[in-house]
Amino acid sequence: MPHPIATTRRFLYLNFWAFFLLFSGIALAVLPVYRLGTVAVVMQIIAVIIVGRGAINIFRTWDNKKRKYTVLVERNRAGIRPDTFNEYLDAPCGRLLVKIVLNDLGQSDRYRDMRKARPGFWTCRKENFRRQNVRVYINPKFDR
Repeated sequence: MPHPIATTRRFLYLNFWAFFLLFSGIALAVLPVYRLGTVAVVMQIIAVIIVGRGAINIFRTWDNKKRKYTVLVERNRAGIRPDTFNEYLDAPCGRLLVKIVLNDLGQSDRYRDMRKARPGFWTCRKENFRRQNVRVYINPKFDR
């Protein structure tokens, strides 16, 4: 039995940002910047490589997206738990995955409430700039 998101339509939807980066890289590559000089061509090549690597990295996460979809559906089948979606709402690809999971569970109207509960991209939190205390515990009974 194929995976519920292993359809062409959902592949295109979940990899929207990868396609966006891919086509942006192609558009950037065909710009005639050679007229501006060698430095512009070098900068163009670097930008195309960065954008292309980003697109490839997103495409490579397809198996991971299928696994995360399964985990989210299993955790929220009995009832929607917004805390299970928190880590996915930070990235654009994760938000698309959350929309699909909520749609499959028949709760697509809950997405707006989850997005409102999360701080926006431009919001800086004080805890992001505070020193973090790190404690390392070494188990004395651990044998290597």
